[in-house]
Parts: sequence; C-alpha cells; structure tokens
Amino acid sequence: MEYITVRQEGRDQFIEKKSQFIGSCRPVKTEEEALAFLASVRGEYWDANHNVYAYILREGGIQRFSDDGEPQGTAGIPVIEAMKKAGVTDAVVVATRYFGGILLGGGGLIRAYSHTASIALAAAEKVRMKECLLLEIPCGYDNYGRVQGLVPECGGIVEDTAFLEQVTLRFHLEPERLPELERRLADATAGRAGVKELGKAFFPLSLG
Repeated sequence: MEYITVRQEGRDQFIEKKSQFIGSCRPVKTEEEALAFLASVRGEYWDANHNVYAYILREGGIQRFSDDGEPQGTAGIPVIEAMKKAGVTDAVVVATRYFGGILLGGGGLIRAYSHTASIALAAAEKVRMKECLLLEIPCGYDNYGRVQGLVPECGGIVEDTAFLEQVTLRFHLEPERLPELERRLADATAGRAGVKELGKAFFPLSLG
C-alpha cells in the first residue's frame, strides 16, 4: 500500500501581467490541519486580493477547493486538478494573488492558478509513502556485526539499536523484502537470530 504526498512545506511565486501569484503547500492529514494552514497563509497575506485553496485527504476521500472571489471555475478547480494530475494526496495548496491591474481572462486565470499549484507542489517536494513493516532483531553480541550489515543490505532502515544483555536492532522494511532477510539472517546466524514483527507504518521512499 502506498500513496504520493509532499515531503515538507514549500513556497514559490511568479509574476503574470503584473499580478503576483504565490503558491504555498504543505502535507496535512486532517481538514483541521488544512484549514489551519489556510488561516496562517491568509494571515500572512492578509492584504492579497485572493487566497484560493484546495486540499485532498486520503481519510474519507475528502476533496475541497475554493475560488475565493475569482470567477467560478477559474481558480480552485485548476489548483485541485494540478494536485490530481501530480497524484498528490494528504496535502493542501494555497494560491495567493495580488492583482496587478491587468485582467487575465478566464483562460489566463486557469493557466496561472494551475501553474501556481504546480510550482508550490514542486517546492514542497513530492514523495512516495509506502506502508512498511516495523521489525526488530534481537541477537547475541557475537552475531551483531553480521546482523548490523545484513539489515541495510536487504533494504532495512535501522532506527534504533539497544545494547543490553543482547543487542536489539529496530528497523523498517518493505514487506516484499522480508523473506530475503529472514533467509539470509538464518544463514548468517545459523538460526540463532530471528525477525519479530512489531506493526506497520508509512515511510517516505524514492519516487523512482
């Protein structure tokens, strides 16, 4: 199970026929987080003519957008369509406009707001989130060196290592990599160390 979102808060801007467009984006999980970000952007750009927004959430399949005073269909829809085209969810985009005195027309507004959303998404950096297994391997100190090298070789990302009576490595791993790890671990430790599953969580992976 996986999805695409953005890594961090990002912002970019451009000028179109003397109108300044500022795109702001950040990852969110809930409507409350999306609306809080909208409020913060509105507070920062309180004197802007428009603060158009759109957000898409995985939970509940929620999709919301607003033209914020622009002609209907020329602002909020281009923003949310840019998000859909990018495949992004669990994110909010706010497209701020300072009117420069020259009318852009319906087509011009659609292109401008679509571009605003696109540069905001680029600034926030798209990232692929994948559901991974949370795992641990308890082992004796005599096997620690082999286990420590084996986990990353099999794609595991070590998050913590506890040194007590024995060593316990905690890490996450893509589910399809587990059989290889278990096989190689059994070979490397003559069956003296095994993998314990602790749960699941989403982690960022490359978009490649």
